[in-house]
Amino acid sequence: MLRSWGKEVRAHYAALADRRHSIEPIYPGAVSPASAAIRSEITVSQFALDSMTLFADLAAADTIVKVPQMAESITEGTLKQFSKQVGDYVERDEEIATIETDKIDVSVNAPESGTIKELLVNEEDTVTVGQDLVKLELGGAPGPKEETATEKPKEPADVGKRPPVESNKPQPSEAPKASSPPPEQPPTAKPQPPAPKSDSPSDVKPSFEGREERRVKMNRMRLRIAERLKQSQNTAASLTTFNEVDMSSLMEFRKLYKDDVLKKTGVKLGFMSAFSRACVLAMKDVPAVNASIEGPNGGDTIVYRDYVDISVAVATEKGLVTPVVRNAETMDLVGIEKAIADLGKKARDNKLTIEDMAGGTFTISNGGVFGSLMGTPIINLPQTAVLGLHAIKDRPAVVNGKVEIRPMMYLALTYDHRLLDGREAVTFLVKVKEYIEDPRRMLLG
Repeated sequence: MLRSWGKEVRAHYAALADRRHSIEPIYPGAVSPASAAIRSEITVSQFALDSMTLFADLAAADTIVKVPQMAESITEGTLKQFSKQVGDYVERDEEIATIETDKIDVSVNAPESGTIKELLVNEEDTVTVGQDLVKLELGGAPGPKEETATEKPKEPADVGKRPPVESNKPQPSEAPKASSPPPEQPPTAKPQPPAPKSDSPSDVKPSFEGREERRVKMNRMRLRIAERLKQSQNTAASLTTFNEVDMSSLMEFRKLYKDDVLKKTGVKLGFMSAFSRACVLAMKDVPAVNASIEGPNGGDTIVYRDYVDISVAVATEKGLVTPVVRNAETMDLVGIEKAIADLGKKARDNKLTIEDMAGGTFTISNGGVFGSLMGTPIINLPQTAVLGLHAIKDRPAVVNGKVEIRPMMYLALTYDHRLLDGREAVTFLVKVKEYIEDPRRMLLG
């Protein structure tokens, strides 16, 4: 836009100058009104041209794109990839690069529109907050490149008139070559007796051709997950207690109301919201499940909370993430389900923010969606406990003295024995079981 305006100003300036030269000779030694008007307009045009040049210089200035502030606890990351390369034009707020951190991927966006002039780091480099990444030349989008027509080389006109190349045929005057004598037959080899077969099968060596190994460097998220899991095992006195829950009532409850809930709210009613609500209510009887240990040397202080932030484990292509449903104690089933659905979609779309991941006072992990029958989840420090859900399977159960086939699920509660005694952990899990087996009880909580 600035370039096209400049062309118009220059053209108008040149036209005014021509008009001035054509008028002034008519009035030698004097300034005509027309000439004075043209000179005034030339002065204005010259001012506009100078201003245009000044602003063009400012627009073409360079700016440095730096690593953005990511979070208080994150000071560095790995530059995973550049979305744009040198010479590419970018709009304002368009993504230039992606930085991989311990928890999420952070997008680096252009502060203004311009053309990438230089990449100041390489992909896979470790970068810190505030470090220079890209040199950006500010300005409008470049105009279309003028294509110069290249002349095709002209073929000689007499290409089709060339005489055919004569083949190297022998001349009639050449004498025919004497026929060579037939080759001698090689002596016939005497047949050799077959080699004796080996009686030992170990003498036959197996072939290992085509076997390959690949070594891939772990990404920052995978490294961080491994570090935190090992830290949890080394810090917490982990112990797991189990129980079995009959899912019949909850499945019937969901069947009755899922269509109405979907129609009114657009939310698909699942099981995670029911287990989250059951845990919130059970924490009223066992508040230590929602507490944590803090302090030096492994911790010397217990922190109790009057709020519940539930971390929901979500599997992504890059690893396991645990976005947080905040203030779950204030939500009903539909509110919790909607929050979980929104976080799950953001996780799958790789759009989780640091704020979505921070905190959490209790974790629920649902390995049942992958078919897990039983497992012992690892505590997400500094939390005190994690509830593991598993697959629903039809199993025989005793109901009112009779054996019936019921949809059953195993529950696993891993807890930090430094803070929770076995009695408290078992009581909590039994409370969760009671709420799930009779969902109406959750309305009374």
